[in-house]
Amino acid sequence: MDRADPSPPRLRLSRALLPALLLAALAACTPFQPGAPGGPSGDPGRAVLDAAESRLGAPYRYGGAGPDAFDCSGLVTYAYRQLGVAVPRTAAQQFAAARPVPRGELRPGDLVFFRLDGRDVSHVGIYAGDERFVHAPQSGGSVRMARLDDDFFRRRFAGAGRLYPPQR
Repeated sequence: MDRADPSPPRLRLSRALLPALLLAALAACTPFQPGAPGGPSGDPGRAVLDAAESRLGAPYRYGGAGPDAFDCSGLVTYAYRQLGVAVPRTAAQQFAAARPVPRGELRPGDLVFFRLDGRDVSHVGIYAGDERFVHAPQSGGSVRMARLDDDFFRRRFAGAGRLYPPQR
């Protein structure tokens, strides 16, 4: 004996569509990620910059590598770690490991290095474009943007480099 569903047709249709709508909503929560590091855009430099910019305002702490406090090289370490890439820990080690990039060819996510206290590289930031970079400046400061053409940084600029692999 067949029993007819006593529910109104609208309710039956709603029950039939509910699983499909739920599946579609859950699929929208998981963005497509290409196989190479770099997030949805596939640009690892942009992904490094995005990770660093997400920490703007976080306090400086000597030896800090996130997620709540940073020193300059710790911010770089944190940003690359978000892509699953291990990098050297200090600004000088990062400078030595980076592939040199001429200043005129800087792209977002490249590293910019400075000699603040003499001959050795002692500070690093992440280039954002338009002469701007993200860095963790010093005790009492917080992660913020600065400009390469600022007199202080212009005089202390040591070079720039790229730690992520070349894009194909």
